[in-house]
Amino acid sequence: MELYNQLKALADKVEQLKELIETEESTKHAFTLPFINILGYDTFNPTEVIPEFTADLGLKKGEKVDYAIFQQGDPILIVECKHWKQDLDVHNSQLFRYFHVTKTRFALLTNGITYRFYTDLEETNKMDNRPFLEFDITRLKEHTVKEIEKFHKSRFDVSKIVNNASNLKYTREIKSIIDSELLAPSPEFVKLFAGKAYHGRLTANVMEEFTEIVSRAFNQIISDRVNDRLNMALNKEEEKQKTSEVPQEEPSKIETTEEELDGYRIVLAILRRKLPVDRIVHRDTQSYFGILLDDNNRKPICRLHLNRNTKYIGLFDEKKQETREVIASVDDIYKYEEHLLHTVDRYESE
Repeated sequence: MELYNQLKALADKVEQLKELIETEESTKHAFTLPFINILGYDTFNPTEVIPEFTADLGLKKGEKVDYAIFQQGDPILIVECKHWKQDLDVHNSQLFRYFHVTKTRFALLTNGITYRFYTDLEETNKMDNRPFLEFDITRLKEHTVKEIEKFHKSRFDVSKIVNNASNLKYTREIKSIIDSELLAPSPEFVKLFAGKAYHGRLTANVMEEFTEIVSRAFNQIISDRVNDRLNMALNKEEEKQKTSEVPQEEPSKIETTEEELDGYRIVLAILRRKLPVDRIVHRDTQSYFGILLDDNNRKPICRLHLNRNTKYIGLFDEKKQETREVIASVDDIYKYEEHLLHTVDRYESE
């Protein structure tokens, strides 16, 4: 919990200061060095953290990596840091060269917000092209913090990290593949299921039909599972309220209906392809049922107006102005899938 709190404090600092950070050097001092400190390494001790560590490349002398973390005289992690606005995809080749000429098994490429940890799973002493651990410090999950903890000075164990790195790397890659297939099923993916459900010849027309069917089926499964989890959480909350001995001073006039929750679950099913479900939050009011990104009133995703004869969904444009569209039932929310996805994309790019 202490590590999580420290990382959360750094994440808050990143959010507050990033627009003021104008150089790569400032990124290092404001974001990267505090992260190294959180891992338990003394950035003022040259036997533990060496800035501008020399990594000579054959005849090319004087090549330097931003930081090298040492333990018992050997480098255990090299760190290359870029400005927080830079795309890391164009920089891993530089770290790849450094990795080859050092004794370390681990390398970190970061811009102070995104962190990518690499090792040499595929070929000894040759850094993998893809990281085995990647995270955004402003969106940390509990399971990610447990992986970060393995790099803490007090817990660092090369064998344990390497043994787990393979599992992490391929789990991450498979999740990415699944996510892509859910968003746009490939012919191979569709054929896998169509071949088991349909006993005729898989013509082009049949494959086109099953592409939609497979996509819809998976989204419904996800929606059902989210629905089950929400119901469990709601039931627990109801039980908690029933057993509470603290009387409410004034009963709430807001009553959340099952239809509103069904609408919320549909929005979750649509957006979970791009966002973790815990970032999509609902707030009920007397006049509408609001759905927000990150529980932030400045990031409205949509509003549901269901407690009246004519039902509406309220959608938001670039100026965050609401436009109401008539819907026959909450199932009609699926018609506005593209608009909802575009809305969260807009907030993510702000």
